[in-house]
Amino acid sequence: MAKNTKHCSFCGRTEAQVDFFILGQDGAQICNECAVQAADIVKENSIKKSNIPNLQKDQLPKPIEIKEYLDQYVIGQEEAKKYLSVAVYNHYKRLMQERTSDDIEIEKSNIIMVGSTGTGKTLLAKTIAKKLHVPFCIVDATVLTEAGYVGEDIESILTRLLQVADYDVKAAERGIVFIDEIDKIARKSDNPSITRDVSGEGVQQGLLKLLEGAVVNVPPQGGRKHPDQKMIAVNTQNILFVCGGAFDGIEKKIASRLNTRVVGYTAAKENESVDKHNLLQYIAPQDLKSFGLIPEIIGRLPILTYLEPLDRSALRRILTEPKNSIIKQYTKLFDMDGVELTFEENVLEYIVDKAIEFKLGARGLRSITETIMMDEMYEMPSKNDKNLKVSLLYAQSKIERANINRLKTA
Repeated sequence: MAKNTKHCSFCGRTEAQVDFFILGQDGAQICNECAVQAADIVKENSIKKSNIPNLQKDQLPKPIEIKEYLDQYVIGQEEAKKYLSVAVYNHYKRLMQERTSDDIEIEKSNIIMVGSTGTGKTLLAKTIAKKLHVPFCIVDATVLTEAGYVGEDIESILTRLLQVADYDVKAAERGIVFIDEIDKIARKSDNPSITRDVSGEGVQQGLLKLLEGAVVNVPPQGGRKHPDQKMIAVNTQNILFVCGGAFDGIEKKIASRLNTRVVGYTAAKENESVDKHNLLQYIAPQDLKSFGLIPEIIGRLPILTYLEPLDRSALRRILTEPKNSIIKQYTKLFDMDGVELTFEENVLEYIVDKAIEFKLGARGLRSITETIMMDEMYEMPSKNDKNLKVSLLYAQSKIERANINRLKTA
């Protein structure tokens, strides 16, 4: 038999049309392209099965275990990590609730986390997503508008979750959604008659049905670019929502509330007991209402926690201690080029000082380190040097030459 008469048992292509064949029993053979497609199908199905939470009680990650995992990546924020760990653990237990015979129904407890920029809200969400056995997605509230206006519809939140769950509706209906920048949809004005608040209160009204639990028709491809697409019905009853926001300026609302409570001869003593440098620890639902969240949405976010402002020692630890710390990332980048990167201790202290000066939180550490290392990252791959030690004088010269205004507004 001629060599060119060989053909793939799946697609029928001849040996001349493909790179090679993989032989099987009884003369069966599959070409390399069909083998790749088959591997992709197997991978997709394995992902789909893994998204369906089917854990036993003894397999559930306990709250302490979840927090210990978060500790590897997030420095400090003990209170927020505790609240988040308990919420995720309880969410798992709610998913197994159907296996019980009694009529007690455990309701979900959505969370809202308040903390200034760069304190770790989004990092907490991204980190815990690695630990979970349920679909998890992060969405940004800043792009959401009421239906019919420029921007994304509220249902697009569930589109993201469906995509993560590989369009497995049952898996998505048991997932967790982190809504970032929730403070950006605060009510823009106390007088709703002036103009329609399509990206503020209007979005909050639309979120109510998602947070409470309802069957929502979701466009599988998202947005309004495909008006003829078939909608997918998703029940949000068992979807846990975690919200986070900076709520810039809410400290004034808290201070105002605390001052109104201090009346009479004990005013001075009560004022002394208030930590004015960390007013977020006294946050209460009424402060969120004063900021611009409507009472209905606050009621659907019953667990309220805060993230502490990062002091100097916390920023110093963030720079080097976590598994994905900034210094470890840069060390790895240079190591991939065969270069051993080291920093003088006073350089690390200098980076922290600048982050405090610019008031950028942990996010500012990366901006400053990037500015210091940019020239070396450009030049070192073309050099033969195998060692690079960053000195304080070098770091100072790079920061002084940089566009300081760009750093301050990053």
